[in-house]
Amino acid sequence: MGTKNSGTEKNRKAGAATKAASAAGTEKARKAVIAEIQQRLEGKSGVVSNANKKARKAPKVTKPAKPKRTSALDAAAQVIAGAGKPMRAKDLIEQMEAKGLWKSPGGKTPEATLYAAIIREIAAKGADARFKKHDKGLFVAGKRR
Repeated sequence: MGTKNSGTEKNRKAGAATKAASAAGTEKARKAVIAEIQQRLEGKSGVVSNANKKARKAPKVTKPAKPKRTSALDAAAQVIAGAGKPMRAKDLIEQMEAKGLWKSPGGKTPEATLYAAIIREIAAKGADARFKKHDKGLFVAGKRR
C-alpha cells in the first residue's frame, strides 16, 4: 500500500515553519534591544525608544488664568464691614448685587445659601469669623483682618 501524507503531518511541517519564522523574528527583536541597551550604556542617543518619545512631548500651552470670581461670602464680608449696622442675608444679597460685587448665578434662594454659609463660618472659625450673629437672622461685621 502506498503511504499518504496525512493532514496532521502537513500541519506539523507548517507549524515547524511558523515556529522557525517566529523564532527568527524574536531573535531580531532581541538583538535590536541589546544594541539599544549597549548604546545607552555608552552614552549614545542615536536610538530613541517609545518610552522616551512619549516623555519628550511638547508642553501644553496654558491659557492665561481668568480672574477668580468673588464668592458670595467674601462679597458679604465686604458689604457688612462697610455698612456698620446689622443686616439680614436678603439685604446683603441686594447690596452685593447693587455694588456689583457678586451676582447670583440663577439660584432660587441665594439668601438662604448665604445665610447657611455665614452660619458655617461662624461655627468653624468662632471668634476669628468675619461675621457675628447680632440677633435672629441679623449679622454684623466680626473680627477684621
